[in-house]
Amino acid sequence: MRSRKTFGDVMLVTLVWLSMIIMIVFTLYPFLNSLAISLNNADDTTRGGVTIYPRVFTLRNYQTIFANQKVYSAYLITIMRTVLGTISGLFFTSTLAFGLSHKSLYGRKYYTMLCLIPMYFSGGLIPTYFLIRQLGLTNSFWVYVIPNLVNLWNMLLMRTYFANTPDALEESARIDGASYLRIFFQIILPISTPITATIALYIGVFHWNSWFDAAMYVNDQALKPMQSVLMSIINESRFAEQIAATAAGASLDVSNIARSNQTNVRSITMATMIVTILPIVMMYPFIQRYFIKGIMIGSIKG
Repeated sequence: MRSRKTFGDVMLVTLVWLSMIIMIVFTLYPFLNSLAISLNNADDTTRGGVTIYPRVFTLRNYQTIFANQKVYSAYLITIMRTVLGTISGLFFTSTLAFGLSHKSLYGRKYYTMLCLIPMYFSGGLIPTYFLIRQLGLTNSFWVYVIPNLVNLWNMLLMRTYFANTPDALEESARIDGASYLRIFFQIILPISTPITATIALYIGVFHWNSWFDAAMYVNDQALKPMQSVLMSIINESRFAEQIAATAAGASLDVSNIARSNQTNVRSITMATMIVTILPIVMMYPFIQRYFIKGIMIGSIKG
């Protein structure tokens, strides 16, 4: 027999729905506003008032970005870095975490302490730069991958998860003659899909958004990732806007003024942000599907 909902139940459900709607609006509005500005005419954008749809639709902002040939090579560098960095980072982080999760490991506390110290104290930017240069990684693609092979915070998360797996699984495999590598790849990782998917997502987003290492260690423009190239486009647009404003104020005849007025810094910035986050937004539904599936598998097998 179904129980009748009271007035308090109805008010609670209504409050929950209102809270969810407000959260969705506050979450989506900045993205929709940025998308609208990126698709809006620059002269019209300067008037303000653009909300979630463009008043004067144009693709000029995106044409300005993709007219730069460096964008395409930068996309390739970013994709290669994200794929290789995620696979290698996940491999080395998980193997280190698996080793430190064993209580019988000789010197386990000592190794753990060595991992904890760099989390709180670092050598600083200058010693790190000299180390990277001494290793021959400057102006190299591998400067994006090798220094980020192990993230200590992610390693601690995985170590804690591995330590909570049933010991009987590993003991039975050892009795059957399985090596530690076989135990790790065929037993531990399959039942640790939730933490593996989570850490892979963290590493992938880090590599996709990273720009600092390119600014510090790479001078070769052919090796610059997408974020660095898009930042340079924003700076060029800002410089062109300043030159156009100065020339207009001085009544100078500059051939590029009309073309510069078709875009402005705000429009280019918003278009740049959309170009940067759109691949991740498009891939996230697929990542989320496997992530949820991994959680369900882990909850059943664990």
